[in-house]
Amino acid sequence: MEKPTEDRDLTGQDLLNLGYSREFSRRVLTLLEQERRLDEYLRRAERLHCIPVTRVSEGYPKRLRYRLGEDSPGTLWAMGDLRILERPAIALVGSRELKAENRAFAQAVGRMAAERGLALVSGNARGADRAAQDACLEAGGTVISIVADELCRQTPRENVLFLSLEDYDTPFSAQRALNRNHSIHALGNTVFVAQSDLQKGGTWDGTTKNLRFGWSKVVCFRDGSESMARLTDMGAEMIDIDDLKDFDL
Repeated sequence: MEKPTEDRDLTGQDLLNLGYSREFSRRVLTLLEQERRLDEYLRRAERLHCIPVTRVSEGYPKRLRYRLGEDSPGTLWAMGDLRILERPAIALVGSRELKAENRAFAQAVGRMAAERGLALVSGNARGADRAAQDACLEAGGTVISIVADELCRQTPRENVLFLSLEDYDTPFSAQRALNRNHSIHALGNTVFVAQSDLQKGGTWDGTTKNLRFGWSKVVCFRDGSESMARLTDMGAEMIDIDDLKDFDL
């Protein structure tokens, strides 16, 4: 019988020749193929500077495990400095199409995070997310950006930790965007809502679930909208932009 060598993969016939059944041989080869694919997946991730952080890893955020429990992501994929996860953090959520005053609020929250030495958690979407992230970075702060598209396509940036849930190479989908909102809310000790549609959209969905399950404190910008009034009725706090200066976190 020809023995497998380092340059030849184990075959089903090898196992049959050793006396194993066809069913057992098939299961062994399936497991070996899965291991090979996983090894290739991890090697490609390393080349792309994507780092896995599993729920049992030492660096996995305790806030996610504690607040989301069994619903916390099994794996976070990271690009950037993982030490940023150790910082106390606030989060900013909001609509993609922003009014001028709501954009100013998002930017003020970003600057406040930088000034107080807090990481800013957001979602890297256009509109409120990027307004807050850019303001935070311009003020010398740090950002945790949970993306809903391919992590591997992000460009590494100083003071930014990009995160993706479950994998690093899956393209954008509406469901991914909705799912990552839970982690944005759970990572921030306080979540600021810059703008929200009423009873629709990711901002509304994530914020109402946070208010229902109590993942973190929710603070809404007083913009006179019915959506913010409804969120306040559910338990959120309402503030003006000037209130941020002395806001007790």
